[in-house]
Amino acid sequence: MRIIEVNDRKSIKAFHKVPSIIYKGDNDYVPQLRNSIEEIFSEEKNALFKNGNAARWVLLDHKNNLLGRIAAFFNNDNAKLNDQPTGGCGFFECINNPNAAKRLFDVAKNWLSVQGMEAMDGPVNFGENFFHWGVLTNGFRQQGYGMPYNKGYYVELFKEYGFKTYYKQLTYELDITDPNLPERFWKIAAWIAKKPNFKFEHFTFRNQEKYIHDFIKIHKQAWRKHANYKPIEAHNLRELIAQSKVALEEDFIWFVYYKDEPVAFFMMIPDINQILKRMNGKLNFISIMKFLYLKRRKTIDRVRVLVMGVVPRFQKSGLESGIFWNLRQIMLKKPWYNEMELSWVGDFNPKMVSLFKAVGGHHTKTHQTLRYLFDREKEFKRLPIIDN
Repeated sequence: MRIIEVNDRKSIKAFHKVPSIIYKGDNDYVPQLRNSIEEIFSEEKNALFKNGNAARWVLLDHKNNLLGRIAAFFNNDNAKLNDQPTGGCGFFECINNPNAAKRLFDVAKNWLSVQGMEAMDGPVNFGENFFHWGVLTNGFRQQGYGMPYNKGYYVELFKEYGFKTYYKQLTYELDITDPNLPERFWKIAAWIAKKPNFKFEHFTFRNQEKYIHDFIKIHKQAWRKHANYKPIEAHNLRELIAQSKVALEEDFIWFVYYKDEPVAFFMMIPDINQILKRMNGKLNFISIMKFLYLKRRKTIDRVRVLVMGVVPRFQKSGLESGIFWNLRQIMLKKPWYNEMELSWVGDFNPKMVSLFKAVGGHHTKTHQTLRYLFDREKEFKRLPIIDN
């Protein structure tokens, strides 16, 4: 077996070919958009390169057959948020062979070590944790857009190498229009949604700069005390909106204001994987036209909740339920959407887990974020529980 660094057109093509080998015949796998993956590894597109770096490799056998791939990356600002400088590895794909996996993990670890890292998380993304984050350990079916799908043996490859569970990522699902959902919850939610001094409004592209500013302000307050907090830059959100504009629906993104001060946000997107599955990871003029046609035909019948946040001062005021009440009114007007995926919430956030259960959600999938400490004698610590 030999490792090849991804640094030219041929090796980039090989990097994107690996999943088609691993998932051949697997109807639950949805090919990732190649362009969006390449933007993650573009110094012009990804701001994390400003104080960091990334590298990619593919693994071949003696006959030049592809066996796997991996990427490694770090950002010094994010690395310093941990007890030890921590980078990441991701976009891991591999045959069911511990020796092959070891070769991939070794090259990632060694590269990160040279960059001054002392640990690596995986499988993660060189970007926001909305996408490509965690290894699937149960709930093996077609994933919502941005949620990782992998073979069942992947977690064992990670753990056999020495990775340990840093935290679990829980996914819940519900039909928000179901009349049998908890009546008491919705009565309280309706009352909260109409409280004086609070204003609930949804995002608009016309005023996106205002909402980007408000999102960052809320996010900083809501998450800065969390052990895994990473600041979000305005240009990252602009890029996310630009890349997702064909799929986003304005009334799927909500903000709450208290006396005109932004205090909470909520964002979900249609599950475009239901269309992308037909495009084999390629997005060109013809496929974009096909995408828009199928979207207009209401081919998508499920949505994925990406993120929700409330500033600390209002975290016990029930604003989350008020958002769900407003959202329910929207969903009742769009009956072709009959399933909502709440993904993901960490097991370190019991308050949000309780909310997802209270609204009627059912736990359907689990991913895990794993961590590997380069110093094998160092004490391993799981991500601490958020103290609400």
